[in-house]
Amino acid sequence: MTDLNKTINTVFPQKSVVIIGDLVADQFLNGTISRVSREAPVFILRHDATETLPGAAANAAVNVASLGGKPILIGVTGQDPNGELLIDNLSELGVDCGRVVSDAEFSTTTKVRVLAGQHYAARQQVIRIDYENSTAISAISKESLRRNLADTADFADAIIISDYNYGVVFPEIVDDARAISRRRGIPLVVDSRFRLTELTDATTATPNREEVEHILGKNFSADDCSRLREKQGYEVLLVTNGNQGMLLFERDRPPLNISAIGSTEPVDVTGAGDTVIAAYALGLASGLAFADAADIANHAGGIVVMKKGTACVSPDELIESLKNSPISFVSKHAE
Repeated sequence: MTDLNKTINTVFPQKSVVIIGDLVADQFLNGTISRVSREAPVFILRHDATETLPGAAANAAVNVASLGGKPILIGVTGQDPNGELLIDNLSELGVDCGRVVSDAEFSTTTKVRVLAGQHYAARQQVIRIDYENSTAISAISKESLRRNLADTADFADAIIISDYNYGVVFPEIVDDARAISRRRGIPLVVDSRFRLTELTDATTATPNREEVEHILGKNFSADDCSRLREKQGYEVLLVTNGNQGMLLFERDRPPLNISAIGSTEPVDVTGAGDTVIAAYALGLASGLAFADAADIANHAGGIVVMKKGTACVSPDELIESLKNSPISFVSKHAE
């Protein structure tokens, strides 16, 4: 059996993972509820602090870095305060942002989560406010993104495409990523919130159950997933299934049920999919079998959902989780 601990400690740090996708500033506005407003029957929230963290593809890049890998991020930010905060934070967390394009006509997508609580009480999310970019990425920026990807072609060990439908994942750059993957023989791992069926002919994909239901309908079967994998031209389809674990569908092998790790009552699922794709891609870049890479990703996801906010996983946390539950999958047909 592969020594996963050794792979995490010694091989992960040698691997460069290119992440192409939509960058989001995840903001967490913390406040204290002190009284009810006289103007309306609503609470008054006194602002305490706002924290800006990397979200979406940016969060996948942070998780590659936190697990010891070398992330190279390709995306777009606006020339606005939230874009600057996002780049500063990414750089501090060890993400190479030299290939992120800054576009004056673009607005950095920002998701503000308002966390409220009374004095000395736990803060809970009460509302999320999304500020989404509505401007198409310019032709000039698209060409810059394609050139930046081409610059990584000779040293990338894996490529992630993280599509949140904000414009960075356009057909030409997807074609470029496929070509690099085929020429170099490196894994191309894709994930898309709404357009997975357009991201064909990749090595593997990591949709969640809701995204698969959007394609196949509710109560889909293992055979449905196997046919979807074949139709999409993937070697493997990895379906994340929340507190029920994962389902792995690999060409010419029976499906795998991968049991959930840890508590079935998550603290916060924000960004869990980004953690999964980062750990999975690093595992594949390191030469692990699909099942072993998925096992690592499953542990990473199980760790991160027990943390508040947009979070990441360290090698020590991952190794400890693997040690406590060394095998979380069984080779059998998924029910």
